[in-house]
Amino acid sequence: MRTNRTKELLNQGKVALGSIAGQIRSAEVARLYAAAGLDWIFIDTEHGCHTVETVQDLVRASLMTDMTPIVRLPDFQYSLVARALDMGAEGIILPRAESPELLAKAVSWTKFPPVGVRGFGLGVPQVGYQTATFDEIIGHYNDQTLVAFQIESQVALDRRDELISVPGVDAVMIGPADLSISLGVAGQFEHPKLVEAIMQVIETCNKYDRIPAIQVRSPALAKFWIDRGMKLVGCGADLAILWDAVSSMATDLKAARGD
Repeated sequence: MRTNRTKELLNQGKVALGSIAGQIRSAEVARLYAAAGLDWIFIDTEHGCHTVETVQDLVRASLMTDMTPIVRLPDFQYSLVARALDMGAEGIILPRAESPELLAKAVSWTKFPPVGVRGFGLGVPQVGYQTATFDEIIGHYNDQTLVAFQIESQVALDRRDELISVPGVDAVMIGPADLSISLGVAGQFEHPKLVEAIMQVIETCNKYDRIPAIQVRSPALAKFWIDRGMKLVGCGADLAILWDAVSSMATDLKAARGD
């Protein structure tokens, strides 16, 4: 059974870098991200278009590398949590958290008894075709699974102490787009109001020994937040990255043609 490399990096105080896979329905995206040197892949099933089979392909392709597959779920449902983890995901992201009680319940779904209530549905692929006892498997996955939730609203920001202090939470991810909308500064990712709110979350994460996390749209914003203490950092998304590269190439080609 393999170690969760991203969780290991974070426990060492290092920054773990990733990117979203949400639109291109190919496991080659995972291989590409891993070859580029990313630490984790943000498999998006909230806003992404992936089928269950594509998610499984992305997870399995990631597990053939050192990269950590982390799945963002579309909602707080036991079946969604269990399915993602049974596919082999090494972490989950719970979106739009606002209720500490519901968050605590969802965290319990990620852990086997006696820590939580996750049902046992693992087979030989999930344990790397190794021989292991139930106790060994349960202990390993309870320890290695990374559990994150997202703060994306003023309500969540106001309840951040209650949410972030929920036992079993490893990381707290800011959703800057939705949070900026909720704060009345939509899309203004460097607005002082949004920056101040995110800094409040980082401070609360440090208070409760949680990993501060964020998903941004550019390397410049990634550096901005790494310099301010973010540790689990996602940047960009598959189709946006492809569009940037293709549009830049097309501009250069058209200039060479004399357009």
